[in-house]
Amino acid sequence: MPTAFFLILIVYLGVKFLPLLGFFLFLQIVIILALYEFYKLLPKKVSPQIIIGFIFAIFIAFYFYYNKIDFKFIIFIFLLVLSIYYLVWIKDENKLAIFPSSLALTFLSVFYVSFTLNHLFYIQKKSSSLVLFLLTVVYLGDTGAYMFGKLWGKRKLVPIASPNKTWEGAIGGVIFSILGAIIGHFLFLKEISVAKAILSSIFISFIGQLSDPVESLFKRVVKVKDSSSILPGHGGILDRIDSLILAAPFFYYYIIFIWKL
Repeated sequence: MPTAFFLILIVYLGVKFLPLLGFFLFLQIVIILALYEFYKLLPKKVSPQIIIGFIFAIFIAFYFYYNKIDFKFIIFIFLLVLSIYYLVWIKDENKLAIFPSSLALTFLSVFYVSFTLNHLFYIQKKSSSLVLFLLTVVYLGDTGAYMFGKLWGKRKLVPIASPNKTWEGAIGGVIFSILGAIIGHFLFLKEISVAKAILSSIFISFIGQLSDPVESLFKRVVKVKDSSSILPGHGGILDRIDSLILAAPFFYYYIIFIWKL
């Protein structure tokens, strides 16, 4: 409980009071930590190139911050760097055998973590209230899913990816997400009607509950419960933000195309 309270306080203060550059830097620290945990979830025999991944994550961060750099150019530069790197790195048949998987996972991991979560910066640029609304919906939804699943969960939702996820928990997640939308509306987002806030929360809950078990698939491969133990009683950074990996970009585009903000 103390860890949860501390995390909520730090995140709220960071979102609400940090200047835009401060929020951006704070977000990049979270992303790099989450990316590191994600790389550690991959089988060691695959040999993802972590430092190269970090460099690409920084390039993606610059793209989101400046928004004047052609993203195609960033991808080209990264592929060029990777090509040179792997030509030097591959010195024996063992490394040659894992080259395709190492290249693919080094590249795709950055998109999975950095590209998706950097959408939070775009949302913050529009309004910190939007970020706080999203976080309220997502994390109350996670709480509801956990509580309903613990109390009444019987029917498995995605047994291979996440054996503890149930349909009952998913329903609880939607109910609590709606509650989060109502709270978020009155606390942070009064300019959006309650009806619009509630409708968005249903979609956010659905997307967030897809995002969570996808990350669980990677943990199942290496047979670990948490991505790390950096947060006492709460696992790793990646465990705490896994629902946001798909929910953050979804909400950003929802804001753009549906709310037209």
